[in-house]
Amino acid sequence: MFRIITIEREFGCGGGEIARQLAHRLGWKLWDHALTEAIAGVAQVDCSAVERCEERVDGTFHRLARVFWRGSYERSMPLAGSEPFDADRWVAIGQKVMHSAAEEGNCVIVGRGAPYFLKDRTDAFHVFLYAPRPEKLRRLAASGTSAKEAEEQVDTIDRDRITFVSHYFGADWPTRSLYHMMINTTMGDENVIATILSTIRALETKSA
Repeated sequence: MFRIITIEREFGCGGGEIARQLAHRLGWKLWDHALTEAIAGVAQVDCSAVERCEERVDGTFHRLARVFWRGSYERSMPLAGSEPFDADRWVAIGQKVMHSAAEEGNCVIVGRGAPYFLKDRTDAFHVFLYAPRPEKLRRLAASGTSAKEAEEQVDTIDRDRITFVSHYFGADWPTRSLYHMMINTTMGDENVIATILSTIRALETKSA
Protein backbone atom coordinates (compact mmCIF):
# COMPACT_ATOMS: atom_id res chain seq x y z
CA MET A 1 0.00 0.00 0.00
CA PHE A 2 1.23 3.47 -0.86
CA ARG A 3 1.80 5.72 2.15
CA ILE A 4 3.84 8.43 0.41
CA ILE A 5 3.24 10.43 -2.76
CA THR A 6 6.06 12.52 -4.18
CA ILE A 7 5.22 15.32 -6.59
CA GLU A 8 8.15 16.42 -8.71
CA ARG A 9 7.34 19.16 -11.17
CA GLU A 10 8.53 21.53 -13.81
CA PHE A 11 8.55 25.08 -12.52
CA GLY A 12 5.29 26.91 -13.14
CA CYS A 13 3.17 23.87 -14.01
CA GLY A 14 1.09 24.13 -10.81
CA GLY A 15 2.64 21.18 -9.01
CA GLY A 16 2.69 22.80 -5.59
CA GLU A 17 -1.00 23.70 -5.66
CA ILE A 18 -1.96 20.29 -7.03
CA ALA A 19 0.02 18.65 -4.21
CA ARG A 20 -1.78 20.83 -1.66
CA GLN A 21 -5.19 19.83 -3.00
CA LEU A 22 -4.18 16.19 -3.17
CA ALA A 23 -2.98 16.16 0.45
CA HIS A 24 -6.20 17.84 1.55
CA ARG A 25 -8.29 15.29 -0.35
CA LEU A 26 -6.47 12.40 1.31
CA GLY A 27 -6.24 13.99 4.75
CA TRP A 28 -2.46 13.51 4.57
CA LYS A 29 0.35 15.78 5.73
CA LEU A 30 1.75 18.11 3.08
CA TRP A 31 5.54 18.32 3.15
CA ASP A 32 6.15 21.47 1.16
CA HIS A 33 6.96 24.56 3.18
CA ALA A 34 6.89 22.29 6.25
CA LEU A 35 9.80 20.36 4.79
CA THR A 36 11.89 23.45 4.20
CA GLU A 37 11.21 24.52 7.78
CA ALA A 38 12.24 21.11 9.10
CA ILE A 39 15.50 21.13 7.15
CA ALA A 40 16.19 24.73 8.16
CA GLY A 41 15.60 23.79 11.79
CA VAL A 42 18.11 20.96 11.66
CA ALA A 43 20.59 23.29 9.97
CA GLN A 44 19.91 26.01 12.59
CA VAL A 45 19.06 28.51 9.91
CA ASP A 46 18.51 32.16 10.81
CA CYS A 47 15.93 33.06 8.20
CA SER A 48 15.94 36.81 8.73
CA ALA A 49 19.73 37.02 8.57
CA VAL A 50 19.80 35.02 5.37
CA GLU A 51 17.11 37.14 3.73
CA ARG A 52 19.36 40.14 4.27
CA CYS A 53 22.43 38.54 2.72
CA GLU A 54 20.95 36.10 0.23
CA GLU A 55 21.49 38.27 -2.84
CA ARG A 56 25.21 38.36 -2.12
CA VAL A 57 25.54 34.60 -2.33
CA ASP A 58 26.40 33.58 -5.87
CA GLY A 59 28.23 30.26 -5.54
CA THR A 60 27.06 27.98 -8.33
CA PHE A 61 25.91 24.99 -6.33
CA HIS A 62 24.60 27.12 -3.47
CA ARG A 63 22.39 28.80 -6.06
CA LEU A 64 21.36 25.44 -7.47
CA ALA A 65 20.41 24.17 -4.02
CA ARG A 66 18.15 27.16 -3.53
CA VAL A 67 15.97 26.28 -6.51
CA PHE A 68 15.01 23.01 -4.85
CA TRP A 69 13.61 24.88 -1.85
CA ARG A 70 10.88 26.39 -4.00
CA GLY A 71 7.58 24.75 -3.19
CA SER A 72 4.03 25.88 -3.78
CA TYR A 73 4.95 29.40 -2.68
CA GLU A 74 7.64 29.42 -5.43
CA ARG A 75 10.28 31.49 -3.67
CA SER A 76 13.73 30.81 -2.32
CA MET A 77 13.99 29.46 1.20
CA PRO A 78 16.59 31.39 3.20
CA LEU A 79 19.72 29.34 3.70
CA ALA A 80 22.28 30.16 6.35
CA GLY A 81 23.52 29.30 9.81
CA SER A 82 26.62 29.18 11.91
CA GLU A 83 28.33 27.41 9.00
CA PRO A 84 27.72 28.03 5.31
CA PHE A 85 24.62 26.27 4.09
CA ASP A 86 25.69 24.98 0.70
CA ALA A 87 24.37 22.25 -1.56
CA ASP A 88 26.48 19.58 0.15
CA ARG A 89 24.81 20.30 3.50
CA TRP A 90 21.41 20.48 1.84
CA VAL A 91 21.81 17.00 0.41
CA ALA A 92 23.11 15.52 3.68
CA ILE A 93 20.42 17.09 5.89
CA GLY A 94 17.68 16.81 3.29
CA GLN A 95 18.19 13.08 2.98
CA LYS A 96 17.75 12.56 6.73
CA VAL A 97 14.68 14.79 6.98
CA MET A 98 13.13 13.23 3.86
CA HIS A 99 13.51 9.70 5.21
CA SER A 100 12.07 10.79 8.56
CA ALA A 101 9.02 12.26 6.81
CA ALA A 102 8.62 9.07 4.78
CA GLU A 103 8.75 6.93 7.91
CA GLU A 104 5.82 8.89 9.32
CA GLY A 105 3.92 8.09 6.13
CA ASN A 106 0.54 9.35 4.90
CA CYS A 107 2.18 12.35 3.30
CA VAL A 108 2.58 14.23 0.03
CA ILE A 109 6.11 15.53 -0.56
CA VAL A 110 6.70 18.34 -3.04
CA GLY A 111 9.90 18.41 -5.06
CA ARG A 112 13.29 18.74 -3.36
CA GLY A 113 14.63 15.60 -5.02
CA ALA A 114 12.18 13.36 -3.12
CA PRO A 115 11.98 10.60 -5.78
CA TYR A 116 15.78 10.31 -5.73
CA PHE A 117 16.00 10.14 -1.94
CA LEU A 118 13.07 7.70 -1.68
CA LYS A 119 13.57 5.67 -4.85
CA ASP A 120 14.00 2.38 -2.94
CA ARG A 121 10.78 2.67 -0.93
CA THR A 122 8.02 0.40 -2.22
CA ASP A 123 5.38 2.43 -0.37
CA ALA A 124 6.17 5.62 -2.29
CA PHE A 125 4.21 6.62 -5.40
CA HIS A 126 6.15 9.03 -7.59
CA VAL A 127 4.55 11.56 -9.93
CA PHE A 128 6.16 14.01 -12.35
CA LEU A 129 4.08 16.99 -13.49
CA TYR A 130 4.89 19.10 -16.52
CA ALA A 131 3.26 21.60 -18.85
CA PRO A 132 3.96 23.48 -22.10
CA ARG A 133 5.63 26.86 -21.71
CA PRO A 134 2.45 28.91 -22.42
CA GLU A 135 0.59 27.05 -19.66
CA LYS A 136 3.42 27.72 -17.20
CA LEU A 137 3.45 31.40 -18.06
CA ARG A 138 -0.35 31.55 -17.73
CA ARG A 139 -0.27 29.96 -14.28
CA LEU A 140 2.55 32.20 -13.08
CA ALA A 141 0.75 35.30 -14.37
CA ALA A 142 -2.39 34.20 -12.52
CA SER A 143 -0.33 33.98 -9.32
CA GLY A 144 0.77 37.60 -9.74
CA THR A 145 4.22 37.04 -11.24
CA SER A 146 5.23 39.64 -13.83
CA ALA A 147 5.65 38.46 -17.42
CA LYS A 148 9.37 39.25 -17.40
CA GLU A 149 10.01 37.41 -14.13
CA ALA A 150 7.88 34.45 -15.21
CA GLU A 151 9.85 34.02 -18.42
CA GLU A 152 13.17 34.27 -16.56
CA GLN A 153 12.09 31.69 -14.01
CA VAL A 154 10.73 29.25 -16.58
CA ASP A 155 13.93 29.56 -18.60
CA THR A 156 16.38 29.05 -15.73
CA ILE A 157 14.98 27.14 -12.74
CA ASP A 158 14.43 23.78 -14.42
CA ARG A 159 17.80 24.08 -16.15
CA ASP A 160 19.39 24.51 -12.72
CA ARG A 161 17.52 21.47 -11.42
CA ILE A 162 18.87 19.39 -14.29
CA THR A 163 22.42 20.41 -13.36
CA PHE A 164 21.84 19.79 -9.66
CA VAL A 165 20.44 16.27 -10.14
CA SER A 166 23.22 15.39 -12.53
CA HIS A 167 25.86 16.55 -10.05
CA TYR A 168 24.46 15.01 -6.85
CA PHE A 169 22.57 11.96 -8.06
CA GLY A 170 24.37 11.16 -11.32
CA ALA A 171 20.99 11.08 -13.06
CA ASP A 172 18.88 12.86 -15.61
CA TRP A 173 16.09 15.21 -14.56
CA PRO A 174 13.50 13.96 -14.84
CA THR A 175 14.60 10.34 -14.54
CA ARG A 176 11.60 8.75 -16.21
CA SER A 177 12.17 5.30 -14.74
CA LEU A 178 11.62 6.68 -11.21
CA TYR A 179 8.04 7.76 -11.79
CA HIS A 180 4.85 5.77 -11.74
CA MET A 181 3.32 8.40 -14.00
CA MET A 182 4.05 11.70 -15.74
CA ILE A 183 1.13 14.07 -16.31
CA ASN A 184 0.60 17.19 -18.40
CA THR A 185 -1.18 19.63 -16.09
CA THR A 186 -3.03 21.36 -18.93
CA MET A 187 -5.74 18.74 -18.28
CA GLY A 188 -6.65 20.75 -15.15
CA ASP A 189 -5.88 20.30 -11.47
CA GLU A 190 -8.96 18.22 -10.68
CA ASN A 191 -8.28 15.83 -13.56
CA VAL A 192 -4.65 15.49 -12.52
CA ILE A 193 -5.65 14.61 -8.96
CA ALA A 194 -8.31 12.15 -10.14
CA THR A 195 -5.80 10.46 -12.43
CA ILE A 196 -3.25 10.10 -9.63
CA LEU A 197 -5.77 8.64 -7.21
CA SER A 198 -7.31 6.24 -9.72
CA THR A 199 -3.88 4.96 -10.73
CA ILE A 200 -2.88 4.41 -7.11
CA ARG A 201 -6.10 2.48 -6.48
CA ALA A 202 -5.54 0.36 -9.58
CA LEU A 203 -1.98 -0.53 -8.60
CA GLU A 204 -2.97 -1.36 -5.04
CA THR A 205 -5.81 -3.57 -6.27
CA LYS A 206 -3.49 -5.33 -8.69
CA SER A 207 -0.94 -6.10 -5.97
CA ALA A 208 -3.51 -7.15 -3.36
